[in-house]
Amino acid sequence: MSFEGYFVIGVILLMIVALVNDWMRPGMLLFSAMVVLMATGVINTEESVAGFSNKGMLTVAVLFLVSEGVRQTGALNILARAFLPKRRGRMPITLTKILLPVSALSAFLNNTPVVIIFAPMVRKWAEKMNLSPQKFLIPLSYATILGGICTLIGTSTNLVVHGLMLENGMPGLHMFELGKVGIWIALTGFIYLAFIGHKILPGKKNNSNLNRQDYKEYFLDANLPANSSLVGEEISNGRSHQLKDIIVRSIERNGEVIDTQKGKFTLEQNDTLVISVKGEIIERLINQRKFEFKALKGFGNFYKSTDIKQIEAVIAPRFPGINQTIDEFDFLNHYQAEVLAVHRNGETISTNVGSVRMKDGDSLVLLTNENFIKNWGESKIFYLTSFIGEIPPPRYKGQRLFALLLVLLMIIGTTLGRYLPEVGGNQLDMFYFASIVAILMAWINVLPNRKYTRAISWDVLITIACAFGLSKALQNSGAADSIATTAINFSKSFGPLGVLITIYLITTIFTEIITNNAAAALVFPIAYSAASQLGVDPKPFFIAICIAASASFATPIGYQTNLLVQGLGNYKFSDYTKTGLPLNILAFIISIIAIPMIWPF
Repeated sequence: MSFEGYFVIGVILLMIVALVNDWMRPGMLLFSAMVVLMATGVINTEESVAGFSNKGMLTVAVLFLVSEGVRQTGALNILARAFLPKRRGRMPITLTKILLPVSALSAFLNNTPVVIIFAPMVRKWAEKMNLSPQKFLIPLSYATILGGICTLIGTSTNLVVHGLMLENGMPGLHMFELGKVGIWIALTGFIYLAFIGHKILPGKKNNSNLNRQDYKEYFLDANLPANSSLVGEEISNGRSHQLKDIIVRSIERNGEVIDTQKGKFTLEQNDTLVISVKGEIIERLINQRKFEFKALKGFGNFYKSTDIKQIEAVIAPRFPGINQTIDEFDFLNHYQAEVLAVHRNGETISTNVGSVRMKDGDSLVLLTNENFIKNWGESKIFYLTSFIGEIPPPRYKGQRLFALLLVLLMIIGTTLGRYLPEVGGNQLDMFYFASIVAILMAWINVLPNRKYTRAISWDVLITIACAFGLSKALQNSGAADSIATTAINFSKSFGPLGVLITIYLITTIFTEIITNNAAAALVFPIAYSAASQLGVDPKPFFIAICIAASASFATPIGYQTNLLVQGLGNYKFSDYTKTGLPLNILAFIISIIAIPMIWPF
């Protein structure tokens, strides 16, 4: 390999390290790597910006608008209410009834809005049925991934590979071509989740009163002001006459921490307490002013107690306070809200909340009023916002049927487009029909036309566009040829099948540690070069990249929907590994068997 090839590999390895350590958003990191390679002459400026005009990338952008239009109509809310079972049944049947429709929707719509709509509703439904939401939320995310691998538009990764194929002068993928193998992976995944996967997941039956099921118990830091009626109150084994719904866990006084769980103690002014309290009575406690809560300092003067709502909000990458502590960010001034607790990696943090450094995917329990969702629910600052204990109605009720008909026509048009004559030299493909549908949605006001840019995930688009430039750098420098030669030599005793296995595994590893779109674009030139050296059809390798880059189940960071449900379900990182790794292995086995049979080398 030439020095230039080693240089490109070095830049990409540094980029991967930065992605794993989350030094910046993926789009900025890939853009930085691309600029370095452009500045050093590995790729020219035309090759650097080619990805921004690639039809696959632009199709992803337009599909963001189409998915947002469908979401705005409230059609997904109606569908969710329709198919959620009305009564409890056997877990395999119940899970299948939920997962199949979700998977079918995700084959044609962006996965993220599907999960944003369905996750709070599924959680509410599970608690109403006296079931643990933890048995359903990870399977919900997995179902959207399984549906996405069945169609060209099911996930942006498929469109990335499609765009790279077109860029290299090959025919792209057809609408349902990936379904030839994807449907078998999806069906196997449903069976696994229905009969085995749910047993691995945490969660027990919820035996609490159904009217109280949405509220958790929190441990809160509180000070006892001099004018509090609790001064002089006797605490016996953590309880008192005035504090029937509260347990005093400890008292800090004069630098000494007193465990109140055994014995009798008298409260004194300026005591610092750790109390455990159900979330449902926090509004009442604020109004009574018996405590001064550290996490809610000044909040009691900001709202009347009758206005206070508890809201759950999941932090998205655009949130401006990422990597700041809650005290540093000052939620009250930014959003007229205070953080009551943080759910992260299976833990609930509600003491010393101000020192928590916020991360993408954290689920925050906020005290605020109903205007918070009106002001921020449609922004990209939070993945989702929902009232605890309530499911808000959809904003838009009109034109629902028309929007769904437009999506149906888009699917039919894309499927049959290759059999139809061109219109003015334009190929009737996914981009053609999706663009028409997006514009129609904007003009009939299904898609908020003055705020349409909010629906687009710009970081995803920049990541995809820059990944094309990095892919070209691997080709220009000879690094792709060298890596392909190494892969062939490593697996030459197995022939093309061995190379297929190697490509699949490399893509899977990249997907679990960096973004799936970047993984697909980086492995593509290696697969293309390997096919050229072997003298075989590269299409089986490209299909393997599509499947491996999407089938990300073993970590919460590999796929956005996995990260989204982590906070809502209070999952640990290990929950994904234990449940998702077998699903990764199943997808791998099915792919390696089926791909060469359907697309011969």
